[in-house]
Amino acid sequence: MNPVVFSLILGTATPGGGFPVYGDAFAEMLNAQEPQLRIETRNTKGSTENVPLLEAGKIDLGLVAGELASGALAKPGTQLRIVAAMYSSPGMFIVRSDSPVRRIAGLKGKPVVLGTQGSGITVLGRVVLQSLEIPVEEILLEKAADGPPMLQDGRAAALWGAGVGWPAFSALARAGGRFVAPDAEEVKRILAKNPTLQAVTLPARSYAGQDAPLHSVGSWSFVFARPGLPEEQGYLLARALHRAEGALAARLEQAKETTAANTVAAAPGAQLIHPGVQKYFHEIGLLSPR
Repeated sequence: MNPVVFSLILGTATPGGGFPVYGDAFAEMLNAQEPQLRIETRNTKGSTENVPLLEAGKIDLGLVAGELASGALAKPGTQLRIVAAMYSSPGMFIVRSDSPVRRIAGLKGKPVVLGTQGSGITVLGRVVLQSLEIPVEEILLEKAADGPPMLQDGRAAALWGAGVGWPAFSALARAGGRFVAPDAEEVKRILAKNPTLQAVTLPARSYAGQDAPLHSVGSWSFVFARPGLPEEQGYLLARALHRAEGALAARLEQAKETTAANTVAAAPGAQLIHPGVQKYFHEIGLLSPR
């Protein structure tokens, strides 16, 4: 008898951002690894929509960025559970090569693309600016892909983004864009006001022309499961993802951080990891026996 195939919907974000790129790779690699899984991606407005869609059971899995993920997991009684830690997301700005802006303070009062309205990365950018008390003219997008042209034609002085493989950063860096990140003192100020954030680093040569590592702030993004996702399905997801770690990392640079070990390390508590994922982690020795 043929095994049961579980069809799962994975909510990502708007086209042109990092989440759809990651989601497509995630689904493709896990589908190839586990014949009992059939993961289908769905574009959404991003993290702020994925959380309520998950809570309502309208999607099975959802990608949720740092700040919003931390908030969702901290909510008393939450039934959302972690399937995997995706990657850490150091946030920063990119400006044109001819821009006079060298520090974040140079953006004061200027038009800045922060991202789409539903993105957790947008929330992170706003937190950074508010923590440093640097007011800007916020530009919010319907689609992440609309951002780069605004920087290139001068409608925006800078564009905010985060992490390795951010599509807008890739395109703008190839065109000669220059990154602007918080300095060491600014990192301290941001972290002092936002203890859920972490000091994170963008490795050297993550983007064209970026020869040195860039230090900033950020947090982990996660793949969440809806409340009540069966234990068997969580187990299959964890096993398939663990087996596909090498292939996923080869497919997508930022997915090198998507490992079982990082999921255990990044989770605020083991109890917030999906029971089926916990079961698999116990089997491979990443979690101590129950």
